[in-house]
Amino acid sequence: MNPESPELTVGELIDQLSALDHEATVQLAINPFFPMAHRIAGAVATRDENGQRLVFLADGDQVGHLPPEVAVQLTWQEPTAAPPRSRRRAARPDGGDG
Repeated sequence: MNPESPELTVGELIDQLSALDHEATVQLAINPFFPMAHRIAGAVATRDENGQRLVFLADGDQVGHLPPEVAVQLTWQEPTAAPPRSRRRAARPDGGDG
């Protein structure tokens, strides 16, 4: 990604995807505040109002929650660990308190 522009070019996307498993399914990560996974329904090339070339990836249907590790890698969430569990007291066999 160009550090001077937050936008990803088709070439940059192809480079990133080329490094990955070519048989893997591609989905969109949507909404950092409620991360969900969506299928990609297609791609359309067009131009914006200034004549700049654009490619839109069409959002398909939602397939579920985004895995937490993906939200962390996208920097949408901080890594979290399960809270420590305290040791539970065992019940006495005679049912008494002690």
